[in-house]
Amino acid sequence: MATPDTGAGRPAGWRPAALVAREKQTATGRTLRFDVPGWPGHLPGQHVDVRLTADDGYQAVRSYSLASPAHGTAVELGIQSVPGGEVSPYLADDLPVGAEIEVKGPLGGWFVWNGSSDGSLLLLAGGSGIVPLMAMLRARRDTRYDSPCVLLYSVRDPQEIWYADELHSAEPFLTVRVLHTRRAPAGAARPAGRITAADLQGLPIPADSRCYVCGPTGFVEHSADLLRAAGHPADHIRTERFG
Repeated sequence: MATPDTGAGRPAGWRPAALVAREKQTATGRTLRFDVPGWPGHLPGQHVDVRLTADDGYQAVRSYSLASPAHGTAVELGIQSVPGGEVSPYLADDLPVGAEIEVKGPLGGWFVWNGSSDGSLLLLAGGSGIVPLMAMLRARRDTRYDSPCVLLYSVRDPQEIWYADELHSAEPFLTVRVLHTRRAPAGAARPAGRITAADLQGLPIPADSRCYVCGPTGFVEHSADLLRAAGHPADHIRTERFG
C-alpha cells in the first residue's frame, strides 16, 4: 500500500484526471474511475478535491471520497448526484469518458485506516457514506486480514444499496447487516427504522473494536452516541459526515 504525504498544509497540487469508466450503483449514485498520472497513492478513508473549469474560466470545487485502496495511477470516486447540484449531476451522468477534470489530494489524515494492525473493525455507513468505508474493506480484503469485521449499512430501501453484489459475496471475510430506514424488503426480520441500540447487540466483535462512522450529519451523531452508550471507547470512534 502506498504511503502518501498526509501532513497538514502539504497536499499535492492539482493534477489532471481522465475519466476511464462510470458504473451505476443506485438511481443517483455512481462510481467514477479516473487515471491520474503521477498519483502519489493514498490511504483508505481519504478524499480528494475535484475542480471543474468552465469555458469562461468559472471554477467549482467539491470534495469526494476515494472508494478503493491505492492501485498505481487509478483513482476511484463515489459520486452521489444531488438534485439541483452544480457539480455532482454533471460528474454522475454527463462527464464524457475520456474527458479530463482536476483533482487535488490525497486529503485527510484522521478518518483513515492504515492497516498497521490486524484489529477488529466495526463500520457504520449511512447511504453514500459507504464510499470511504468501502476503500477500507477492499484494502483489508487485499491484505487478507482475518480478524472480525462488521458493517452496519443504513439505507432508505433495498434499491439504495451501493456495491450490492460485492457486499453480498463478502462473507465470511465481512459480516454485513443492512438496516432499512423507510422500506424493508418483504419478509425482513427487522422492521424499517433508524439504527437503534438493539442493532449493536450481539455483533461478532469485541467491545474495544475500532469504529468508523460515515454518512449524513444526523446519522453520524446518532450512531456515535449509540456506540459510546454501548461501551465503545470514545477514542476508538472516528467519524466523517456530510450534508
